Amino acid sequence: MQNPMILDHPLIQHKLTLLRDKNTGSKEFRELVGEISMLMCYEATRDLPLQEVEIETPMAFTKAKVISGRKLAFVPILRAGLGMAEGVLQLVPAAKVGHIGIYRDPDSLQPVEYYCKLPSDIAKREVIVVDPMLATGGSAVDAVSLLKKHGVTNLKFMCIIAAPEGMKALTEAHPDVQVYCAALDEKLNDHCYIMPGLGDAGDRIFGTK
Repeated sequence: MQNPMILDHPLIQHKLTLLRDKNTGSKEFRELVGEISMLMCYEATRDLPLQEVEIETPMAFTKAKVISGRKLAFVPILRAGLGMAEGVLQLVPAAKVGHIGIYRDPDSLQPVEYYCKLPSDIAKREVIVVDPMLATGGSAVDAVSLLKKHGVTNLKFMCIIAAPEGMKALTEAHPDVQVYCAALDEKLNDHCYIMPGLGDAGDRIFGTK
């Protein structure tokens, strides 16, 4: 396991630059989050096992490969994680989706869980948790802990931008979880925002500021 796995593909990095730009409006921001998420998901699912099947092409019978039985679920952390869910589902439309609602208390800066709805067979699935920002790591650590309590043993975490503090917190609390991100930024500021970051991902996705 390589933690974190920084996905430095040129297309991801190009779109990430547009995402960071303060002049990028909500519509384009949402589209970019979806596109980056799809490209990242391509890498995060690289280790899915394959099995051989026989099919008939217009020309002949042949043996070909399909994904072998492993079922996927995506779990966005509300609300900003919803912006990534659309992109990953375009790539794996048969995956199930759970939702975990966690917000950061503005005074204590601690994560507060307020919602959890998961597929009934979540424990049998490979789960990829998605959240655009890994800042303090509190929400990510709590979300992964919650999924483990529901019996999930095969977990990955995917974010677009991470702070070193959040990355350290997540990988120390859950060393068995592979983390994928497009950029590891410099630091958190005094208000626990990632620097240079891209501002508040939820506000920019949903146009609430």
